[in-house]
Amino acid sequence: MGVMLNIEGLTKSFGANVLLSDISLTLNEGDKVGLIAKNGAGKSTLLKIIADDESYDRGKIFYHDFTSIGYLEQSPHFDPYKSIIDICLTGFDTKSSALRCYEKALASGDSNEMTSAVQFMDFAHAWDYEDQFKQLLHQLKITDFAQKIGQLSGGQVKRVALAKIILNEPKLLILDEPTNHLDIDIIEWLETYLSKSRTTLLMVTHDRYFLDKICNRIVEIDRQSLYNYNGNYNYYLEKRAERIEAQNAQVEKARNLLRTELEWMRRQPQARAHKAQYRIDAFYDLRERASNTRNERDVKLDVNATYIGKKIFTAHNVSKRWDDKVILDNFSYTFSRYEKLGIVGDNGVGKTTFIRLLLNQLEPDSGYFEVGETVKWGYYSQEGIKFDEGKKVIDAARDIAEHIYFDEKTQYTASQFLNLFLFSAADQQKYIAKLSGGEKRRLYLATVLMKKPNFLILDEPTNDLDITTLEVLEDYLSGFKGCVIVVSHDRFFIDRIVDHTFVFTGNGVVKDFPGNYSEYRAWKEAHPTQETTSTKPKEKPVRQTVHTSAPKLSYKESKELEALTEELFQLNLEKLELDEAFSGGEVPDIVAKAARYEEVKRLLDEKELRWLELSEKVQ
Repeated sequence: MGVMLNIEGLTKSFGANVLLSDISLTLNEGDKVGLIAKNGAGKSTLLKIIADDESYDRGKIFYHDFTSIGYLEQSPHFDPYKSIIDICLTGFDTKSSALRCYEKALASGDSNEMTSAVQFMDFAHAWDYEDQFKQLLHQLKITDFAQKIGQLSGGQVKRVALAKIILNEPKLLILDEPTNHLDIDIIEWLETYLSKSRTTLLMVTHDRYFLDKICNRIVEIDRQSLYNYNGNYNYYLEKRAERIEAQNAQVEKARNLLRTELEWMRRQPQARAHKAQYRIDAFYDLRERASNTRNERDVKLDVNATYIGKKIFTAHNVSKRWDDKVILDNFSYTFSRYEKLGIVGDNGVGKTTFIRLLLNQLEPDSGYFEVGETVKWGYYSQEGIKFDEGKKVIDAARDIAEHIYFDEKTQYTASQFLNLFLFSAADQQKYIAKLSGGEKRRLYLATVLMKKPNFLILDEPTNDLDITTLEVLEDYLSGFKGCVIVVSHDRFFIDRIVDHTFVFTGNGVVKDFPGNYSEYRAWKEAHPTQETTSTKPKEKPVRQTVHTSAPKLSYKESKELEALTEELFQLNLEKLELDEAFSGGEVPDIVAKAARYEEVKRLLDEKELRWLELSEKVQ
């Protein structure tokens, strides 16, 4: 297996900020490498350097003689006035060049030029190149090839860029957050393609399922250095924990030795002057090693929601359309206290529109939302927030509140609160303009939670956040004593948070599934001709599931299905409360609670099976 890329002694700084220090990296042919680090640690910078889009201070980069590189940026940019197909066929690759020569020869009418162009097309195997592009774009759900780039959404532009890179067949594929702004179906398609492809891959992504399925190697940037792990993401987590434990043990050993050396150094200078210089030099080296603490504390957001009453919101026959596109069609639903809902669906089917209707940012065409008086929204939008780039991080937080009071026991200063979001004291003094995209998203998330909401709505919260921040957020949301709606393409994230899922299938159809996304996907694969119950209209809204207009259920079965939906929700809620009780330390009446826990699990298995049996009868 040949070497595709070799990096030696690479160093990169931005002013006084050293991102990468004397790093080395080798990529062998066929490697599929995931690059992991905290936001701002230099992931995207390293990819740009390898793709020759960024300079570096010193070091050497060696490419294999026949290495061709395909580089997907986080946010690809194309000429907004060009069509999709023109962008796809514009490039410096052999096939695109052959096509341009052929079109030029056709226009000129010169027979000699045409002969050369035909030979070039034969050599490049480019006769069906345009058809290949169209077929691939179809798979990526892009069908209007004449549409201008400037008319596309961010997700559509990302798909065009993917198609362009994939058909160019580079030897080395570099992907920077490839799953951002893609819907789940496209992510799964890309996951399958990359798993089967023989192309050497280096990518940055926060999608842990994506990492685990594709990568055979993980490289971590930590404190300006690289660490290599030959295995998938789960293997990396295990070995990284062992490395940090070993480093902490070395630091503790150095500290113990430092105490002895410190006594020696504190003696009178006259006594020290006769000692060996090497011991004095060793003392300063030891002091540096002893201060190299990992700061791998378990960051936990101990932020309680403000009180929320029993009445949350009810949707009464809500309808909304954009021109001929139906977003909601007589949608009715009653949302319950402490409910955690996931929303999935293709781009453009109305997920964000649904949220904006709920928040009263849009008016429905008909129907209305009735919201409880105690509900206090916290909305994290995928568009983000416009910060004053000239302000420091701490000043942006203090603009919202100098002190944050959640209850008598939980109070934070703005600085302490930012620290929970992995902003150190030094980070808080940075100007916002100097932050990475992920750091800005993390600051945005902090400002949302500073306002003490009891109903969180998170629209694509995982975009640009690093895995460390996502894990902190997941732990927080799992124990959040309020309501949550999550719109996300990150399957791992949504699986950890939600207790049931709305599936937006288009044309105003919203299907409710009593489980997370992976459970829904498994159910869908096992029942390819079936779907979950649809939230179609009824005169009176029910607790969760509203049946379609033509059910194949008897009246008694319809009532049983409605009752089962309510029971499943309550049982899942009870299971969550018991999980929290067991994880909290001493548990009163633990024998009784353990017995109840087993009973709840048995009931869930039994009732979910019956729920699925009944739901299959609904068209």
